[in-house]
Amino acid sequence: MSEESNEYPFAGYKDVLNYIYKQVRETNNASILDIGFGTGILTSRLYNDGYHITGIDFSSKMIDIARQKMPHATLINWDFTKGIPDEIKNHKFDYIISTYAIHHLTDKEKINFVNLLSCMLTEKGMILFGDVSFESRGALEECKVKYNKYWDDEEIYFIAEEMLEILENQYLCVYTKLSHCAGVLTIRNK
Repeated sequence: MSEESNEYPFAGYKDVLNYIYKQVRETNNASILDIGFGTGILTSRLYNDGYHITGIDFSSKMIDIARQKMPHATLINWDFTKGIPDEIKNHKFDYIISTYAIHHLTDKEKINFVNLLSCMLTEKGMILFGDVSFESRGALEECKVKYNKYWDDEEIYFIAEEMLEILENQYLCVYTKLSHCAGVLTIRNK
């Protein structure tokens, strides 16, 4: 399966990265926390545009690759499923982004993580989660049947209408669908 074939799980991958990139680029000189940045595909673009980058990733090998692209970024070896590392808990960020990583958390853990991250946003800051995701439970089930051979039962993809229903009481939230199996959830404090 590949993105070019517009098939699960890669359909919309570049669109998700470009969407988040464009959102961040609307603010000059912003501070960014990237959770699960991997080799820094998206983050290095922002770094090269002059943004202040802090990143968390569990893989020291990924960090070594990303550090070559972003030598002055703050890159921390940390498993975000355990929360946020102490050295940045009191920092404020204009953007907290995560692409293709949040599916490692259960839905309840996702909500708790949003609550934790929301305290780290500047006044006009936002959280942008781009990942394999679906507008409804039915859309997920349809994709799961169609791509059963490739489906990864260990990953927990978010359902936009379910997440929005839970988060809307406390946050301003929007889901932007970018393919049949990907989108971006944008969250701001009220």
